[in-house]
Amino acid sequence: MVEPKVISSKDDEPHNLPIINMNISELEPPLFGKGIRLAIYQGLGWVGDQIAIKENLANLDKWAVEVAKKKAQILLLPELFLCGYNLMPDDVKNVAMKVDKALEMVSPIAQKNNLAIVCPYAEVAEVEISGDKTETQYFDAMILVDRDGKLLRNYRKTHLWGNEEKTNWWFSYVNNPEEAYQVNKVNGINVGLLNCYEAEFPELSRILALKGAQLILIPTAADLGTIDQKGSYENWAYPDISKTIIPGNAYQNKVFCAYSNHALWEFRSDKKTLSAVYLGNSSIADPYGQIMASANNVETMLIVDCIPGDYEATHPYGQSDYIRDRRPFLYTELTNIEARYQNGESFLYPEDPSKDWHS
Repeated sequence: MVEPKVISSKDDEPHNLPIINMNISELEPPLFGKGIRLAIYQGLGWVGDQIAIKENLANLDKWAVEVAKKKAQILLLPELFLCGYNLMPDDVKNVAMKVDKALEMVSPIAQKNNLAIVCPYAEVAEVEISGDKTETQYFDAMILVDRDGKLLRNYRKTHLWGNEEKTNWWFSYVNNPEEAYQVNKVNGINVGLLNCYEAEFPELSRILALKGAQLILIPTAADLGTIDQKGSYENWAYPDISKTIIPGNAYQNKVFCAYSNHALWEFRSDKKTLSAVYLGNSSIADPYGQIMASANNVETMLIVDCIPGDYEATHPYGQSDYIRDRRPFLYTELTNIEARYQNGESFLYPEDPSKDWHS
């Protein structure tokens, strides 16, 4: 992780944002068990300390009111929304909090707006590593709270991207893999959670689909590039998977798949120090693999009605089905601890990848 660059944020200039991009079926949101009205908010944010958390929480409070006016039933936010994504290693301990603290911040906003919320944050927890021995670990996490402010799920990212993430965070569910991928009901609809890089692993969306997910929510932090050691912007972009993998995951699993990214800039809390520049490519794909709504790189709210019953079989006459036609007895290679690249090189998967980064 490199030191951020100092520029002016100009965050106090007036504007007519956010852009609102809607794809709804009726004025009223879907009835319980029939569907769910999903909202995504993307915009600029702050990173790195308690001041940043306060600013981001105020932003959530503000825009939750706005999406509630559109009768949204669940709000999805980008990766590490509460503290900002591009954290320096020294930032982690200053912004990480226990799940109860995150719930204390988000729950009143959910209750006030009658709105379920997926809010990503930095988590610190005591994790059992053997017998009665515990260790303090830090996770790229998110909470799912229902409209009454009740915690439905605390999910920790399982697949970490790049050296920076592997330095900042621990790999989760090492001793309890059965708890990793779960489905919860919101407005009677089965909702599963993944996190950023995890969208790029087809196994994970399939697991959630096999557990009955109808909607998969994926916060992300896909950026436009990095800032080098001299503070200069390097034009190296993260692949835009919003038009490739997200629709593919939706189609292959006959689910709605939502991808929520940051937009524009992320600043340190001094509001002058640029930390990251993002793609702003939030999108929602339907079970046919069609993009229902998407955003450009500008402050945007996406609001979409996800109604599973509106979609028939993806193949003619329903004679073929990706779930029913699977042959899992042929898939043992997927869980083999030895893997081989196309060039013949092989390697073994470690049981606990965190040991390589936090030993």
